[in-house]
Amino acid sequence: MESVLAMGIGYVAVLMPVLLIGVIFFFNTKSEKNKYDAMVEIAKNIENPSDIRGLLEELSERKDPIDYRRNGVITVFIGIGLFLLGCKMMLSVPQGVGLLVAAIGTGSIIAGYLYPNTGEELTNAVEKYEEK
Repeated sequence: MESVLAMGIGYVAVLMPVLLIGVIFFFNTKSEKNKYDAMVEIAKNIENPSDIRGLLEELSERKDPIDYRRNGVITVFIGIGLFLLGCKMMLSVPQGVGLLVAAIGTGSIIAGYLYPNTGEELTNAVEKYEEK
């Protein structure tokens, strides 16, 4: 009986990520379908085509640019927290992991200054390039 249970635990451990991704995909698809069905119903009741275009523009998903500086600061402080946890527990592995995470965060902060992400920063970068 124990060997069957041990095999079952292995299968559950391997298939759990697949199940999790399936559940996320199911609910995401359901949400998107409901959103598009609502857009169709609203579009049927609107007489003016310009109002439909305005509605579609408002409902379209706008993706904000990635703020590398903000994410980098968060990652650095997570790394510092892991490092301090390792110091408190007197273990070297969490200290090393903390330093690694802090280094990744530092790299993200540097990337935030190297790669512009707002419209104003992009415009300034293009203008500087065109001046050369």
